[in-house]
Amino acid sequence: MLANIEKTEYGYCVEFQRHFNTSVEEVWSWLTTNKKLSQWFSEISIDNLREGGFVMFDMQDGTFVEMEIYELKDNSVLEYNWGEDRVRFELYPEAGGCLLLLKEKLQKITDHTPKDLAGWHVCLDVIQTLIDNRTLGNREFEWKKWYEKYIEEIERITNSNL
Repeated sequence: MLANIEKTEYGYCVEFQRHFNTSVEEVWSWLTTNKKLSQWFSEISIDNLREGGFVMFDMQDGTFVEMEIYELKDNSVLEYNWGEDRVRFELYPEAGGCLLLLKEKLQKITDHTPKDLAGWHVCLDVIQTLIDNRTLGNREFEWKKWYEKYIEEIERITNSNL
């Protein structure tokens, strides 16, 4: 299922939803433990998990970008900057597991936006696959498939707002 993309007063809000058949604590560990983070998003790591701490983005050239953690509530909320935008993970217990909401607040849509959205989409699918102990498919193939769909969705959203 595609993320929901809405125009807001301040830009755009993108929301991904995933239901997991495991505890909030288990999913939280995939978002905040470097050993697990490296399995689904190898370029990011946590440096000092606290409000004011940082999520580090490895630029793969020997440099890192510090993305400040704005909000942190154990097993519930992790929000940090993503360039000029914000990424927020929210976890909610539900019968038999939990709900993960990934919200990205975008100031504007750029040519890079569908790439990021396809990336987040695949990353969430990878977390699901890892939690379920299933074999992972070809990430590049999956990313290309979702990238095309997000290009179409963004065109639809931006054209409807004209």
